[in-house]
Amino acid sequence: MTQGDVGLVRRAQTGDQAAFVAIYEQYQPPVYTYVYYRVGEAALAEDLTAEVFVRLVDKIHTFTPGERPILAWLYTIAGNLITDHYRHNGRVTLLPLDEERDVSEVDPAQLAQSHLAQERLLAAMRQLTEEQRQVVLLKFVDRRSNAEVGAILGKSEGAIKALQHRALAALRRALVEEQEHERA
Repeated sequence: MTQGDVGLVRRAQTGDQAAFVAIYEQYQPPVYTYVYYRVGEAALAEDLTAEVFVRLVDKIHTFTPGERPILAWLYTIAGNLITDHYRHNGRVTLLPLDEERDVSEVDPAQLAQSHLAQERLLAAMRQLTEEQRQVVLLKFVDRRSNAEVGAILGKSEGAIKALQHRALAALRRALVEEQEHERA
């Protein structure tokens, strides 16, 4: 956590509205992205992201500045909200990892092949542990460094590298198994 973030959090803890606004403006985009790629629905992601910041306001007094990055705390809140949502509402849906495309620029055969590949990837992602999914999302969607992912998840860089390696190996195995199953 940077000195500026520590000061910002301390100001928010005293009730400074401008500090809350600054935290929201700085951290809403990465939190929304994190939630969106976990739930796959824009409206639900917006609702859950808003709830993350409501909880921030309610619980800011429990956060210890400098102990860990505020973004790590916000991701923890988001992860808990996502877990609660699916515990109460059913199955998990992960959004494909590629960016949205302009459909008019893609021919139907290419689009169908792309959707099939996305479905395979999503099925493989469901076979990962929650920590492995978080590492994949933070590294390859949010484009964070091992150090940043480690700070967010409360793990060393070495542990993040190991989780990433195991996640990618598990994805590869799942995709190969799916391909072999289709051939049979």
